[in-house]
Amino acid sequence: MSAGDIVVVDYHKGNLQSVVRGINAVGGSATVTDDPRAISEASGVVLPGVGAFEDAMAFLRQSGQADAIVDSIRRGVPFLGICLGLHLLFERGDERSATPGKSFEGKWVPGLGVLSGSVTRLESTRLKVPHVGWDQAYLTQVGERCPLLVDVPQGANVYFTHSYAVSDDVDDGIVAARTHYVRSFASCVWRDNVYGVQFHPEKSSGTGGRILSNFVRVVRG
Repeated sequence: MSAGDIVVVDYHKGNLQSVVRGINAVGGSATVTDDPRAISEASGVVLPGVGAFEDAMAFLRQSGQADAIVDSIRRGVPFLGICLGLHLLFERGDERSATPGKSFEGKWVPGLGVLSGSVTRLESTRLKVPHVGWDQAYLTQVGERCPLLVDVPQGANVYFTHSYAVSDDVDDGIVAARTHYVRSFASCVWRDNVYGVQFHPEKSSGTGGRILSNFVRVVRG
């Protein structure tokens, strides 16, 4: 694996090729892998978002991917979590298994614990959940300095599809952008080498391409 290679983590949920195509379209070099060793050796790691929090965490832990991801983050490897991939960075989530059989007990499912805070369901009797379609990402003061959001305009339109979001217990110091739907939630976070977005940059047209290009630039240093 050569310098600059980005791995897209395959935890056996959904089609990841749109993320790979999006990264490669902006000049990156991305491949899909479910091998913890390849994750550990990568120059950049992307954890995409498909499926339920509990199912994803169960597979990440059983496969050894969770340890490989946390280890690479601790070593300073650039990391991007997309949608569910953002959620899994946090300490806990309340999205239970979509398949029969419980992997974790109690209300909360433990996440990777890279970032402090919780992920909870969007609840509304007025607005439709899941939140699907184009919506705005409003940059915070943190976001104005965030390498992932260079040349991304204030209030940029990006594409969402989700029923869960980062809760209010997240540290404001890592919130790079917010979106207002049902409640105001963090739609982009950033701490050191860790980036996460609630929306799907691979489906977000020119703005999404700019974000992926910025991530490639971060990986290449």
